[in-house]
Amino acid sequence: MPRTLERDALPALARGFALLGSGGGGSPWILDLALRESPVWPVVLHDVADLDPATPCMALAYAGATMLLDERLPDEAPFAPAIAALERWLGHRVPAICSLEAGGMNGLACLPLARDRQWVDADLMGRALPDFDQLSLAVDGVPGLVAVGPTGAGGVAVIDGARADDVEAVLRAAITCAGGSAAVVVGGFTVGNLVEHGLPGTHARAQTLGERYLAEPDAGIASRADAIGARVLGAGRITEVLPDPLDLRVTAIEVRTAEGDTVRLVARSELLACMRNGVVEAASPTIVLAVDERTHDVLQVHELTAGRHIAVLSLPGPDWWYATAERHARVSPSHYGLSALEERR
Repeated sequence: MPRTLERDALPALARGFALLGSGGGGSPWILDLALRESPVWPVVLHDVADLDPATPCMALAYAGATMLLDERLPDEAPFAPAIAALERWLGHRVPAICSLEAGGMNGLACLPLARDRQWVDADLMGRALPDFDQLSLAVDGVPGLVAVGPTGAGGVAVIDGARADDVEAVLRAAITCAGGSAAVVVGGFTVGNLVEHGLPGTHARAQTLGERYLAEPDAGIASRADAIGARVLGAGRITEVLPDPLDLRVTAIEVRTAEGDTVRLVARSELLACMRNGVVEAASPTIVLAVDERTHDVLQVHELTAGRHIAVLSLPGPDWWYATAERHARVSPSHYGLSALEERR
């Protein structure tokens, strides 16, 4: 059943998508600020079952170094070049939109377009993940996918029917040409494809998580974790932030707890795993969170700096990624060359 969202839903949505970001996906607060005064409200969010399964759909996301958006704010229609190229390539208008990843800022990316297109409560990851080869439609090999990424100076790269690995390689190169960040779209699928090959209901989950997390402003970390169904893995002061000498994209963040335990977070652009005294406590696709102990803000990976006091939480990851071995292999630590961090289930 379609749900109408008013402006007052924005704080809960932003907080919920921050929680699903697992330390990545870009900070939702940039779009949160822009949307507070936007004329887009109210917007309608459709369940997958509300629309004709044959309805063409596309997924939207800000990709690359989303931190650049702190300095280079997106223009009024950042997705327009990619959408125009996609619709020229397909030969028709695409009436439905969904999030590419419903985590971080990308959970809110569809909102500015929701007055002109049908916004669907589904995404292609169920949380934030770092790579394009982790799009659920690509992982399942849905045929006919078309990915479009701006290359800068008005150019676009169009990838038609490529393998998941090729989508990652070519889109990543386009984003580099565009200056390190870009607004990308993926199309060539239908709303019906999202039933089996997407992750429906992630936006509803984000709103519920945000509402529960914010329900009691004076609540402590333990109470907030309990309210959202999270587990507290440890709390203390960050003592070291160290790059992996074998892969500079990987960082280890060490936390010393009040009990004298060592909690280690392993991250790329998202938090991938958490160990306590050398034992793996949680790993992707489980959502690992770092929360400021004082403000209770959900922190991005780049905000995890030495001396900061944080609490580490874990939220259940989407069941979709556990359904088959092929799906799980795309999001487990082994996918990033971190086979020693596999989660036991």
